[in-house]
Amino acid sequence: MAPASGGASRIAPVSIEGFVRSLPKVELHLHLEGAVSASTFADLAARNGVALPDDKQPTDLYNYGNLPDFLRIYDLVCASIRDSGDFSRVTFEALERCALAGARYVELFFSPHAHLAHGVAYSTMLEGILDGVRRAKDAHGLAARLIPAHSRELGPEQGERFLDMVLTERVPEVIGIGLDYNEAPYPPAPFAALWDRARSAGLNVTAHAGESGPAAFVRDSIDLLGVSRIDHGYHVVDDADLVQRCRESRIPFTCCPSTTLATTVWRDLASPDHAIRRMIEAGLNVTIHSDDPPMFGTTLDREYALIARNFGLSPESLGGIALQGLHASWLDPETKRRWLPEWTAEIDRLVADYASQA
Repeated sequence: MAPASGGASRIAPVSIEGFVRSLPKVELHLHLEGAVSASTFADLAARNGVALPDDKQPTDLYNYGNLPDFLRIYDLVCASIRDSGDFSRVTFEALERCALAGARYVELFFSPHAHLAHGVAYSTMLEGILDGVRRAKDAHGLAARLIPAHSRELGPEQGERFLDMVLTERVPEVIGIGLDYNEAPYPPAPFAALWDRARSAGLNVTAHAGESGPAAFVRDSIDLLGVSRIDHGYHVVDDADLVQRCRESRIPFTCCPSTTLATTVWRDLASPDHAIRRMIEAGLNVTIHSDDPPMFGTTLDREYALIARNFGLSPESLGGIALQGLHASWLDPETKRRWLPEWTAEIDRLVADYASQA
């Protein structure tokens, strides 16, 4: 039979956006409070009596020139989350967006100190977050684990109380701790004993380093804190010896392209000098994540698409980054062993389908 007028029928080619959305992915660098949408922020702020600065709308507030500016808005969002129902809501919404972006597993940071400051008990946070995790699992089949993070601005003494709290009220879903907030004035070295204690208690440990701080903070996080991965890490490119060492050790870097445009000195993803591009070209173990997605107008799949288009990465390279993320996760070894061949086969099929329709 002759084809219909207009030529032979042809399946529409898969876009890079469609390809990366279909990739099985992990999300290892996502802050719960930074994953609150503008509309949810407005609703919770109104309900809980949190005034917005200068009578601005939340969408006007999600605009920052640097890391301290962003953290001021982040703290305001934290102030609007008050009871277990609030925590359940923002957790479910954050994880649902991850699922729609193709994530299969999420390790979710949250900031206890920012809620304790408003009289919210740690047990209330956990109750609500765990409820949101369960709801996301039921609705989308998405697995998630939790990483309470300590603000480095509060110092190691308050960090000891933070760790006491985490260990006293420990639940299986809490698999590690992180170190975050304004990096440059607060080096990692003072937290060495605290991080050693956490590792001794069986917790995984990570740290934000090299985002606004120097390469030395990346080195000290590895050497003094004993972290198993680095969150951000961009200034590693300033130290050739450290780059070589990190390449050889295969330490993972959880990188977040969109936030670099506001919180780092690298403001152009298309630039050959962009740190994430240089890290990938240097052979570092780069994984891609979304950090604070609604606050920066992004999603996990969009972050993959951004590096694909700006760095000229092939589908095979993107699939490799997705697998590096799975390797870098703190999933239990049995699950990881089961998922790795399954994900590899799925990615190979997706790459082949993309190539056949290109």
